Amino acid sequence: VYMVESGGGLVQAGGSLRLSCTASGMIFSTFRPLTMAWYRLSPGKERELVAAIDSDGVTNYADYVKDRFTIARDNSKKKVFLQMNGLRPEDTAVYYCNTLAISEAWGQGTQVTVSS
Repeated sequence: VYMVESGGGLVQAGGSLRLSCTASGMIFSTFRPLTMAWYRLSPGKERELVAAIDSDGVTNYADYVKDRFTIARDNSKKKVFLQMNGLRPEDTAVYYCNTLAISEAWGQGTQVTVSS
C-alpha cells in the first residue's frame, strides 16, 4: 500500500488548489474505517499535520488552515481530497497524505508553491 498524491502547483497568494490522494493497493474494507490526514513538509521544518477526517466524516484542522482548507474523502474510490483556498506564501510545502496513525508508507507528495 502506498499513497499517491497529486494536484499541487504554483499559484499566487489568494489562489486555490485541490489536492487528491489515492490509497493505492488498499482495499475498501481497510480504507473505510481509517482516519485519513494531510500533512506538509516545508524546508527547515518538521512534517506537520494539516487536516484529518475520520470514517464518519468528522474533520479537524490545524489552526493555521482553519476556514481556508477543507478535507474530504470518497471511500468508494479510496481517495482523500484537500481543497485549499486563500493560499498564502507560508503554505508553500510538499503535501502528503497518510493515515492519522501514519501507518502506511509515505508517498512522494505533491509540491505546493505560493508566490507573494
